[in-house]
Amino acid sequence: MRFLVIPEDFRNDQHILKPVLTSLLASLGFARPKLRVCNDPLIGGIGEALKPERLAEVVDRYRGMVDVFLLCVDRDADPHRRARLDKIESHFAPRACLIACEAWEELEIWALAGLDLPGPTRWGDIRAERDVKERHFTPLAASRRLESEPGGGRRTLGIEAAKRVDRIRQLCPEDFDRLAVRLAALRLREP
Repeated sequence: MRFLVIPEDFRNDQHILKPVLTSLLASLGFARPKLRVCNDPLIGGIGEALKPERLAEVVDRYRGMVDVFLLCVDRDADPHRRARLDKIESHFAPRACLIACEAWEELEIWALAGLDLPGPTRWGDIRAERDVKERHFTPLAASRRLESEPGGGRRTLGIEAAKRVDRIRQLCPEDFDRLAVRLAALRLREP
């Protein structure tokens, strides 16, 4: 199957999404999944990523080349984000397989979940943090001297986290594991 991941902004997000989701698909038994991150057009933020007309540009451009569109955005402490994503999925259901997911609270949480973290901070505190990127991810990248690499450490940390997708599923049940379950259901329909 061919997957196109639609992030809010691919410039940083691709470095976590590509390795982690590729590893997830392999763990689910997809036969040679092809996954790419949409970089054309640049979506440019959550406001644009949630506009059906903006997503229609992507779906129309890549229809026929892609079997599954994965919209991956941050939850950003918005309790209504899931309902909005459900509406988007329904909007596209007649013409494309679009699965939307929201990382609680930011995409960087998936990378953190796959890593051994330094210090005494409890996972529950990290998971509940609204500003995961600023409070936990960026300091970790800086402590490992990764802030000057592409994605500010996301490339290295995303690759490392991808080796432990089962752990990410366990620590992020509301978002990452929910996505895994939905993808597994697609796997059953794979030719």
